[in-house]
Amino acid sequence: MSESVSAAALSSEAAAIEQATRRLAAALDGLEAAVDQRRSADRDEDRLAARIQALGADRSRLAHELDGMISRSRSLERTNTDIAQRLDQAIATIRTVLESEEQ
Repeated sequence: MSESVSAAALSSEAAAIEQATRRLAAALDGLEAAVDQRRSADRDEDRLAARIQALGADRSRLAHELDGMISRSRSLERTNTDIAQRLDQAIATIRTVLESEEQ
């Protein structure tokens, strides 16, 4: 009967080892899935950081271009004002000449 007890004990131990092996395999699968998920999240973070950096560079470039455009616009406004004044003076001079010839 000790053989049957030993065989039963071995069978019970083998079943326990098999169950522990299955739990270990499931835990390892879960760990592997978590690692894959973390790697994916890290790649997403890296892509997001790269996009944020690119947007920052674009913002700086656009701000610089805007500053240049504002400066150019102000220069054109000054030139426009100067030309308008010169045209007004020329028109006034022409009127004066025409009025003096009519008299």
